[in-house]
Amino acid sequence: MTKDTKALDIIAAGWSAREWFDSGTLNVRPDWIDYNGHMNVGYYLVAFDQATERLCEHFGVGEAYRHESDAGIFVLEAHVTYDQEVAEGAPLQFRTRLVDCDAKRFHIVHHMIEGNEGYLAATNELMCMHVDLTEKRGTPFPEGIAEKVSALGRAHSGLEHPHGTGRAIGIRRK
Repeated sequence: MTKDTKALDIIAAGWSAREWFDSGTLNVRPDWIDYNGHMNVGYYLVAFDQATERLCEHFGVGEAYRHESDAGIFVLEAHVTYDQEVAEGAPLQFRTRLVDCDAKRFHIVHHMIEGNEGYLAATNELMCMHVDLTEKRGTPFPEGIAEKVSALGRAHSGLEHPHGTGRAIGIRRK
């Protein structure tokens, strides 16, 4: 996808709700703006964390689950791309694709879409694991949660991996 391509146009042209989980909206806050006049890199992670929380709530592993079960979701690895800057007050929309999952982990990619112009602003790829907080180690999802994770995994299976998946950092040499 090029910077000129509007992500919302692509979604409207065939990226259905079956292919993307709607992981929320928010507006860029004034205190998230840095001295360059756009959203500071750290606040992209704050915004993406809210999208992750919405997905976790959908699965049933949000804050209430953590307090009830003494278990929760830990992020094991994260990658962010900054595709195009966003400004103060910009509405942001988040879409999430479940790339893979197993008994205790899920691999997701979030897309942050600037809501006024419809461009892809950033991506966030995460590997997350269900953790027993008393043992401080990974443990399988309880049955009901495992079914919700698997259901989204089945809905997203066979789809092309979205932009922002499997990235590595390195300087390209000729």
